Amino acid sequence: MTRTAGVAGATGADPATQVPALTRPPRLRPGARVAVVAPSGPIPEDRLQAGLDILRGWELDPVVAPHVLDTHPRLGYLAGADEDRARDLTEAWCDPDVSAVFCARGGYGAQRMVDLVDWAALRAAGPKVLVGYSDITALHEAFATRLGLATLHGPMIAAAAFLQDPHTRESLRATLFEPETVRTIATATAGALAPGRARGVTLGGCVSLLAAELGTPHARPSARGGLLLLEDVGEEPYRLDRILTQLLRSGRLDGVAGIGLGSWEECGPYEEVRAVLADRLGGLGVPVVERMGFGHEASAPTVPFGIPGVLDAEAGTLTLEVPALS
Repeated sequence: MTRTAGVAGATGADPATQVPALTRPPRLRPGARVAVVAPSGPIPEDRLQAGLDILRGWELDPVVAPHVLDTHPRLGYLAGADEDRARDLTEAWCDPDVSAVFCARGGYGAQRMVDLVDWAALRAAGPKVLVGYSDITALHEAFATRLGLATLHGPMIAAAAFLQDPHTRESLRATLFEPETVRTIATATAGALAPGRARGVTLGGCVSLLAAELGTPHARPSARGGLLLLEDVGEEPYRLDRILTQLLRSGRLDGVAGIGLGSWEECGPYEEVRAVLADRLGGLGVPVVERMGFGHEASAPTVPFGIPGVLDAEAGTLTLEVPALS
């Protein structure tokens, strides 16, 4: 069944099984103190300093967690020991003077440290802003399921897109300080892979990380009633097929209200990627919007997770019903 009239949703389903709207953190104000952590891969110091300078230019007061510039002594793809990365996140979040936590980069490693975070302490510290994408998908999911907190799928401050692309920076800046000005997320390239309109709560991230979350503690059983936003980098079409097939077979996509697709950098020719996406997702009977731009490509918009919105495939838009931050 293709949803083409009105706004499709999850009416008639048990609300307890739906993806819920999450608590929105407060927006940032000039002068706010923000922390930078490295939950995943190691950080070149020059890139870190360049990102800090941009935050200072936004009249923020950035502080760097103690182990951000560490590298694991044996596993060079990690920014230090799992316990240290988890402690950095816990201590940054629990600092009463910190209003937001920015991830310095992605890579790999968040899954190794996520269960070492003191989630009870984070819950007691109250809502704050978390920003990151790529491997930080594991933390987006954890913040949703363990804290009930909305987060921002946005650029890491030591990533090339944040340092080099003004559109990427401005999307994040506006979301942080003036979230009511970025209620509609759209790009010139976005369009319908499958038609229709749907209402739901946003969730998602790097599709390979979402597949890797299956069967782990606190993983969501499904995206039922949600607007699932997917992107990835460096996954060839056959691997994307395998990842999406795993999500389908596991029931993770059962009852999803709509799907928004971002960038697929270094995943092969887009025509081949598109064929896989259409084959695996086109039969779900829900609206699917392609080429929405969020993710690993330049000029990527920041998108919030945990926020109710409407996905319009023909218009190629995601319209948030409330601002991403309160």
